[in-house]
Amino acid sequence: MTLSVADPTVRTTCPYCGVGCGVLATPDGSGGAAIAGDTEHPANFGRLCSKGSALGETLSLENRLLHPQVDGVQASWDAALTTVSDKLRAVAETHGPDAIAFYLSGQLLTEDYYVANKLAKGFIGTPHVDTNSRLCMSSAVAAHRRAFGSDTVPGCYEDLDEADLIVMVGSNTAWCHPILFRRMADAKARRGTKFVVIDPRRTQTGQEADLFLGIRPGSDVALFSGLLVHLADNGFRDRAFVDSHTAGLDAALDRARAIAPDVAAVAAATGVPASDIAAFYDLFAGTRRVVTAFSQGVNQSAQGTDKGNSIINCHLITGRIGETGMGPFSLTGQPNAMGGREVGGLANMLAAHMHFAPEEVDRVRRFWGAPRIVTGEGMKAVALFEAVARGKIKALWVMGTNPLVSMPQADRIREALKGLELYAVSEVMADSDTVRGLGKTTVLLPALAWGEKDGTVTNSERRISRQRRFLTAPGEARADWAVLSEVGRRLGHDRAFAFSSAAAVFREHAGLSAYENNGTRDFDLGALTDISDAAYDINLPVQWPIPKRSGPKGAPQGKARLFGDGRFYTFDRRARFVAVQPPGLAQAVSEDFPFVLNTGRVRDHWHTMTRTGKSQRLSAHRAVPFVEVHPDDAAGLGLTEGGIARLRTEHGEAELEVMITDTVVPGGLFMPMHWGSAYASKARVGALVRGVPDPVSGQPELKATPAALEPVAYRARGFLLSRRQVALPEGWWWARASITGGWGVQFATAASSSAVALMVRGLIQSEALAGFELAEYADHARDRYRCAVYDGARLVACLAYAPAEARPDWEAAKALFAIEEPEAAERRALLSGRAATASAGPVVCACHGVGADVIAATIGAGAGSVEAVGAACKAGTNCGSCIPEIRKMLTGETARAA
Repeated sequence: MTLSVADPTVRTTCPYCGVGCGVLATPDGSGGAAIAGDTEHPANFGRLCSKGSALGETLSLENRLLHPQVDGVQASWDAALTTVSDKLRAVAETHGPDAIAFYLSGQLLTEDYYVANKLAKGFIGTPHVDTNSRLCMSSAVAAHRRAFGSDTVPGCYEDLDEADLIVMVGSNTAWCHPILFRRMADAKARRGTKFVVIDPRRTQTGQEADLFLGIRPGSDVALFSGLLVHLADNGFRDRAFVDSHTAGLDAALDRARAIAPDVAAVAAATGVPASDIAAFYDLFAGTRRVVTAFSQGVNQSAQGTDKGNSIINCHLITGRIGETGMGPFSLTGQPNAMGGREVGGLANMLAAHMHFAPEEVDRVRRFWGAPRIVTGEGMKAVALFEAVARGKIKALWVMGTNPLVSMPQADRIREALKGLELYAVSEVMADSDTVRGLGKTTVLLPALAWGEKDGTVTNSERRISRQRRFLTAPGEARADWAVLSEVGRRLGHDRAFAFSSAAAVFREHAGLSAYENNGTRDFDLGALTDISDAAYDINLPVQWPIPKRSGPKGAPQGKARLFGDGRFYTFDRRARFVAVQPPGLAQAVSEDFPFVLNTGRVRDHWHTMTRTGKSQRLSAHRAVPFVEVHPDDAAGLGLTEGGIARLRTEHGEAELEVMITDTVVPGGLFMPMHWGSAYASKARVGALVRGVPDPVSGQPELKATPAALEPVAYRARGFLLSRRQVALPEGWWWARASITGGWGVQFATAASSSAVALMVRGLIQSEALAGFELAEYADHARDRYRCAVYDGARLVACLAYAPAEARPDWEAAKALFAIEEPEAAERRALLSGRAATASAGPVVCACHGVGADVIAATIGAGAGSVEAVGAACKAGTNCGSCIPEIRKMLTGETARAA
């Protein structure tokens, strides 16, 4: 598809995961946009997942931060930036520049990241610049550097199309990278590609596997050490490649033998039957084209770097790297985690994939003209926030991330922020947990959101794509790179921060990557150093490295794969085998904390829901925070499906709805990461996890925290639907979700029905629902209450309350609420609790809004396959991330029919 100059459609890139899908956005002139996949983008070829498809539903200005604030009071940009600049200068003069820290985000564009890193490390003189990518991909970075001498992802997405075996380790790809999973599924259908899934939890990806290995948390190193031994001892070593292009095999192999001498030892360490281990080893050994895709289950670990290197070791010994359809492949979690790595957004990097060797420091100093260039590593995320708690960090600038939800020991961090002399937050939303944090001086800076900002992002296959503006800047929001540049100028560095556009920042970034490079560093954008503003505006997605000499007449032609020539970025150009440490859990379970808590994502939400929480489609699939519990454990604890449980660790607690499932093993629990205090009463995952850091990468353990679980008895359950957000009383359990026409809150409470009726009357007398008409049904003797609130004929709110064992279902009420002006029968249905119209049931397919009841009816009518279900009701025909659920429903309905 080629867009004409007059076409209002804008070609941009999705702001969610690291797949980096191309998006076509067509503004509607009213602040919204129609969204479609870009058929010409090589990451997705027009496909979008449920989140990408629903981007148009997330563009509202509701709860946006639109004006600067200083200590809670709206201020001018001049006043806000004067406060920031003066405080930074005062802290540096009084306590030294290393009392200042920046905490950045993979949500930032590369240009934002570049200016932040340059300002901090080159001109303020603080090394303490880290990013939420520390929680995401830093162990993969460290593993790459140890093995390859550089943070290089060797392969590309085409390898997933061409592999004969794909091993997915700690990656629920079907839900977390759905577009890549569809490419894998296409390869399975086309060429018979086999899937092996390795995960402590039988995720939706695991349900699609040819072989599933449900290993114990933390035992990945034992599994892949055993594989290395198997490959070495059974004639699968590529001797020519190992001898010519690698070093360190003997030491790595000796360590692997000590950890996992045979299949029996691996079975004992992992808890997986020896027959399944042997089947995996034979499949890996006998298949040349193997891609091993790993993600957060590997990285978010106290031993994440060693896990990554144990995987890479197995590819090196077989020479399966840098060629079509083979190689280790780190699947990035965030849209620009890779771009942040490119510019040095991690505390242990400088810029342009350079680090802190004296010659590299000097090179960056000369290129930047930097008067205060840092000469060593800064504190990584966990240590950085510990330093805030100790008072060592006096000024902190957080950009585009929500650490009070996502960081380990988040409650402790919230308290620590109060001691800061400057707490600056560049943010899109006005109600995030992190915006609510308070230092002695708190400055909130309104940032541009997706659709409003311009720049670049780099996806998991090293492909640089443009995010382009198609909406006007709302309120006083500004680009992050421009705000940082203004602070740099106010600190006296006019020339270094005289950027006039995102394109100007990108040119300098490209120039640094090529500066004194000559092929010695993997990251090289030399061919884009002189890119014009016009070329930047239309620049097509391209993979790095793109050295100056690449392509005819300098046309940028990136490289899809690296290391196929056996040359790496170590001093001797050989890859390194790494002798990894024996596996061990970060913390042991105990009598007080007998469970192991795993954490992760759900299909339709992203990070802390500041964007996806606005979409009713995305909120329908999983509307409340939950904990997955094995049926045996649930029975022993007296837990019921849909009941509420208190999940406790040594560091905090949460209250979550119970989901009983055999996808977790006995003794294992799973909790999603998304719900902060804007969307739930007590569900912040960061408050529970300890986050023991990996000793090499500094990435904290988020997948294996000892925990306890117990039922919580509330008197009643219910829901409140309203056109705008309404706060519920302190002490209630609640979870908020976007619905058609407004917001829905599911709640649990110890209050009686009569007390709830009084609360509703109070809302009508308050600003929340002032002066509207109230219609009620009350049976206080049976502890039941329903009401509807009207503004004339328009329904503005409704509430249902019943004893917990008779919990009211909100699906029919949501359908009625969407009508806005219900007829008499529908009004009666709201008060009676009886559906006036049929409900589609809980949403299974978010792309097309198809509910479970519709799919069940379709199966009952004779649809006997995923394809038949899709043909009848469209479910599963877009991104396919709901296909595992549809397949499970097919199995269940078939069993019931039999």
